Formats: sequence, C-alpha cells, structure tokens
Amino acid sequence: MSTSPTTAPAPTRAADGGPRRAGRPQGVLLMFMSCLPVLGAVLLAPVLPSMQGHFGDTAQARALVPLSLTVPALMIALLAPFAGSVVDRFGRKRLLVVALVVYAAFGTAPLWLDGLPAIVLSRVGLGVAEAAIMTCCTTLVADYFSGPERDRWLGLQTVFASLSATLFFALGGGLGAHSWRTPFWLYASSLVFAVLAAALLWQPRSSGEDAGGTTRTALPPVPVRALLAPCLVSLFGGVVFFAPIVELPFVLDQVGIEAVPVIGAVTAVASAATAAGAFTFGRVSRKGTATLLPVAFALAGVGLVVVGLGDTVPVIVVGAVIASAGTGLLLPTLLVWALAGLSFEQRGRGTGLWTAALFLGEFVCPLLVLGLSAALGGLGVALVLLGTSALVTAAACRVGLTRPAAVPA
Repeated sequence: MSTSPTTAPAPTRAADGGPRRAGRPQGVLLMFMSCLPVLGAVLLAPVLPSMQGHFGDTAQARALVPLSLTVPALMIALLAPFAGSVVDRFGRKRLLVVALVVYAAFGTAPLWLDGLPAIVLSRVGLGVAEAAIMTCCTTLVADYFSGPERDRWLGLQTVFASLSATLFFALGGGLGAHSWRTPFWLYASSLVFAVLAAALLWQPRSSGEDAGGTTRTALPPVPVRALLAPCLVSLFGGVVFFAPIVELPFVLDQVGIEAVPVIGAVTAVASAATAAGAFTFGRVSRKGTATLLPVAFALAGVGLVVVGLGDTVPVIVVGAVIASAGTGLLLPTLLVWALAGLSFEQRGRGTGLWTAALFLGEFVCPLLVLGLSAALGGLGVALVLLGTSALVTAAACRVGLTRPAAVPA
C-alpha cells in the first residue's frame, strides 16, 4: 500500500510545447472558480420564501421554487462524467473558459425571465456549466501540481468551498432584502474569472499530443474497476458530507431554536470546522488514504450520532463541529483516492465520475434523511442511524484499504 498516493508527476508543458510551472496565481484562481458551483447551490436559499410569494401559493410554485435551488446539483451529478470525457478529449482550458461564459449567461437569466418554468430551465443550463467548471478546475489542480503540493491545493479546495458557502448565504440574504432577483447578478462574476482563466491558465500537454495539442492516439480507457470502490464510497460520502449542512437547522428547531441569527451562527461554526478539517488534510496527507479515510468517516459518524442524540444546543454544536471536521477531511481524501493511479489522459473522466458520485450523494441526502425520519419516527433517530453507518464505513474502509494493493501507487 502506498502511503502517498498522489506522487505521480504532473505535466509541466503547455500545449504550445513550452515548459511552464504552476504557482500560487494559478492555484488561487482555480480555488475561487471552484466556488462557483457553491454559489449556485446556496445563493438562492435565503430568497426562496420571497420567490414563493412572488409566484403565488400554487402547486406549480410549491414544486418548482425549491427545484430551482437543487436542480443545478442534479445536473452536476448527471453530466460530470460527460464533462470529464470532453475534458480528456478536447482539453481543460478551452472548456473551462466557455463554461464560465455560459455560467454567467444562464445564471443571470432569471433577472429578465418572468415565467417560473423558464427560470428552472435556466437553472438546468447553469448546472450544465457548473458540471464543466467543477470537473475542469479539479482536473487542472491535479494536472498543475503533484505530491504534497497537490494534496494541499485539493484540501484548500474544500476550505474555499466551505467558507464561501457561509459568505454566499449571507450575500444572498443581504441582496435578497432588496429583491429576490437581485442575488442573480452575482452570477455575472464568472465573466471576470473567464478573462483571468484565459490569461493565467494554459492547457497542459501529455506525451500523447503533438505540438499543436492534437491527440495522436485514442484515449486510454478509464480503469472502471479501480474507480468503482472510490466512487461508491464517495456516493455515501456525499450523503454524510451534506447531512450536517442540511439537517442542522431542523435539529436546532426541534430543541426550540428558531431565531435565524442563532441558526446562522451555529451553521457558521460548523462551516469553520469543515474548513479546518480540509485545511488539515494538506498537513497530514502523507499518512495515506488507508489512515485518513477511516478517521474522516469516524469523526463524521461520531458527530452525527451526537447531533442526533443531543437535546441541548451546546451538545448539538459539539456534535456538529466534530461531524463537520470529519467531512472537511473526508472530501479531499476521497478525491485523492479516486485520482490515484490515473494518467493525464484518464484524469478528466476520473474526476467527472467522482464528481458525479459526490453530488448524487448530496442530492439524495435530504430525501434519504426524510425517508428515514418518517420510517424510524424522528430526525434524531435518522441521524443516529446515518452516523452509525458512517462508523461502519470507517471500519470497512480500514479493513479494505490495508489489504495488499488496496490503494494504487
């Protein structure tokens, strides 16, 4: 078993054949662009009641207004594998710049659209762009960096996503006080990133491309069997990751906390814990997936059990911090596991499959918890069961990953 599964050298040649080395400007830009799918996921949450009021209390509005928030994540889950194929076939930078422009077009469309079905369709288009952006950014991080430096940037990707979620939620609420349409202006920010990406990024070139960037041979197949376990575990990991984010306000409500500022403060503390867990990954990544993945699932599991059993705010906050620290460590660990052993020509498709698994888990999470709550008699019991399942997964991962050749070198 390799203790550092991400030491494969990253390509350092641009498509024009010249040697180039990525540094902080490229890494930071990729981090900020990785936050754009988070913007699509949380920005509208504070204005959903205002949207509901604008379109009326009809059956259509009750169905489509919440869908406008969640459908981009579903599109990422469905289309990320396709985006990965496009990335490997036609290149990272070109697709990324186009996707950033498309993101702005569909993201700002609700400013001018009047019909709710048309707004939902624009959100579908936004999700298509997000699938490409997410896949391109993560793939470029793996292309530009290698070894511990790559691990550090992959950990920072989760840090940026966690902190930006809190910021975007606050921005959505602040701008939404003016009008429910106002937050949609923020989607135009991707145009700035498109210009920066065109100027600062380059298309890496593998040994299978000529100086013009044309692929000389057919793309090698993705090792589906090797990716099956990481993607299946990431599917469940997406459920575990999203559970504290989605369910914490409802748990607080059950213990009598209805004040939005208090709920927001607790959520911010949990987001900070997620960022701390992700930031830690870059410092401990050398311990390997076989150690970090069980630890991440164990922390998340213990935290969810504490949240589910907690009947006071301090206990719930402690559980949320433990669970969130675990999920912060979980995401980069899962990604490193999925990317281990993939060649440059396979990396886009591998990233796409992993992204699809993660976002499908996030999309399923609220539905799964809702079903468990109804079947078991309460949200607390459902979270205890989910936490227990995470603990079982931690043990299974430890056993599976410590077998010979469990983690590819």
